[in-house]
Amino acid sequence: MQSLWQNLSSDRKVALTILIAALGYFVDIYDLVLFSVVRVASLKGLGVEPDAMMSTGALLLNMQLAGFLIGGLLWGIMGDRVGRKEVLFGSILLYSLANIANAFVTTIDQYALCRLLAGIGLAGEIGAGITLVAELMPKHLRGYGTTFVASVGVSGGVLAGFTGHTLDWQTAYIFGGGMGLALLVLRIGVAESLLFKATKERTDIKRGNLMLILRSRERLLRYLACILIGVPLWYSVAVLITFAPEIGKAMGIAEPLLVATALPLCYLGITLGDIASGLISQKMKSRKTVIALFIGMAAVACAGLLLSGPYLNATEYYGFCFLIGFCMGYWVLMLTTAAEQFGTDLRATVATSVPNFVRGTAVICTSAFVAFKDIGVVESALYVGAAAFLIAFIALGFLKETFHADLDYIESERQIS
Repeated sequence: MQSLWQNLSSDRKVALTILIAALGYFVDIYDLVLFSVVRVASLKGLGVEPDAMMSTGALLLNMQLAGFLIGGLLWGIMGDRVGRKEVLFGSILLYSLANIANAFVTTIDQYALCRLLAGIGLAGEIGAGITLVAELMPKHLRGYGTTFVASVGVSGGVLAGFTGHTLDWQTAYIFGGGMGLALLVLRIGVAESLLFKATKERTDIKRGNLMLILRSRERLLRYLACILIGVPLWYSVAVLITFAPEIGKAMGIAEPLLVATALPLCYLGITLGDIASGLISQKMKSRKTVIALFIGMAAVACAGLLLSGPYLNATEYYGFCFLIGFCMGYWVLMLTTAAEQFGTDLRATVATSVPNFVRGTAVICTSAFVAFKDIGVVESALYVGAAAFLIAFIALGFLKETFHADLDYIESERQIS
């Protein structure tokens, strides 16, 4: 069996699959960041009045988020029932067509529908990709594979920042959709997971069965823990980066801060942080230890930003955005851990829904931040952040170490104590 895995890991088809999964996630993050970068320009182009910018932008963001939540479950269950490879095809096709259509909208309703469909499409990329790579590679090497996928993928945010600044918003959306369609051609050679194929041949197993999670306290806690360790990630992006102009003003920074600058810098940091955390995890042969290390570093970086307010200028705030992004680079370990926590009959469901539900926690973080802003913008960000990091540390305790875990098992056949 070991020699078989070694042959698979060196096979060109497996290498192509890892590359395609990485590029699919690259397109995912490109679109996610692009909307934030071109939001104002696109709304101006559609004739939205200045006083309606914030509410309209929030509507579109919520529609995209709804798409992530719907798609996270939809593609996850399909990944377990139909196949990981099929999800990679279907999700990128829907995303690509929706993004191209995005460039031709003339009303806010059309824009909202396109963001919903694009969100649904994008939701399937990272979970299916990470699941497929984790199942194709031997356990002592799969961390390298998932690190490559996540690191290449997250760097899509940097490209989005560049195209959002240099291209008009319609062209930037068409470019993203075109990248997705190009991937469809490459995905013809994608390999399917042997573990999934073996499970699919068994008629006694119900794959993608959510009731296995909902009816078991232990599984439900494990699943929720996979989500909650990611809360600080989206607290940082949704509050400290998205509301950088408001936070900077409250700190007394004279120069107006630009989200279009802060966001790509943050994602550049996340890209490098993902590489670092993935390699450190392989060296230490542990996921949990490195996740705890990076959560701790991120907590210090976020507190350092918010408590250094009176002494910062715009350049230094942007520097903190990069640093915080780097410390949030345990995203790849969170994704890998989610895929390793459950059996083959539930793996895609969990690995695909978890990152999208983590994205959904941004709504809770931003809502809490806005609700408590009367006590002070900086103070509100500090308190919400403290809660996010505390939740993440507690949740980490409910997860088992999975670095050496064998993924060849069926969740429904496991004995839960």
